[in-house]
Amino acid sequence: MNPSTQETPVPRAIGYTRVSTVGQAEEGVSLAAQEQRIRQWSEVQGFTLVSIHEDAGLSGRTDERPGLQAALAECKKGDALIVYSLTRLARSTRDTLNILARLEQRGVDLVSLSEKLDGSSAAGKMMARMLAVMAEFESDQISERTKLAMRHLRNQWRYTGGHLPYGFALGAEGRLVVVHDEAEVIGTVLTLRAAGLGLRAICRGLEEKGLRTRLGHPFVPMQVRRILMPRPRAP
Repeated sequence: MNPSTQETPVPRAIGYTRVSTVGQAEEGVSLAAQEQRIRQWSEVQGFTLVSIHEDAGLSGRTDERPGLQAALAECKKGDALIVYSLTRLARSTRDTLNILARLEQRGVDLVSLSEKLDGSSAAGKMMARMLAVMAEFESDQISERTKLAMRHLRNQWRYTGGHLPYGFALGAEGRLVVVHDEAEVIGTVLTLRAAGLGLRAICRGLEEKGLRTRLGHPFVPMQVRRILMPRPRAP
């Protein structure tokens, strides 16, 4: 056969999806939704989607995720590993960079659909490293806000009846226990207030971050005011 008439092999794609209990609730991106995006991308870009590996309810270290390890093991030179976003791939800069280095050594491209990242180019590889740093920075910010809220909540009174304070649930023996999702909201409120924002601006900031009340409604100034109000210690 004349080499000029040989067909160009169709590039292969391997998909990877992941959700954790917290991650799926916060981001609202299910395994099925991630898989659909990966299939759509592969079809439009002319890739043969060989397989999709998944990790359901796992958010720990990358070497403890069997789905991710299977996806990495299946990748061969010239393949592309497709993920919905870098946060689905790894949570830390170190893990992301380790995966990028492993893929690069094997001649495998990383494609992240949310960030429109194509690792087949030098610019794409540089962008992947920058996005990994930013993802870890955002994760660290959430952690700092939560710690701030926890300190704030530790100074609050024990439940003695009436309206249950935001950030708490009622535990054994009438003790208040911290609700971590609400603690993140409180931490964000305190951070925005410390930056000089008013009540309405704080409400807008919470809405932009997708943070809502227990009933799923946008916060209103009165609710933010109650969060910021000092509460007396229990006797």
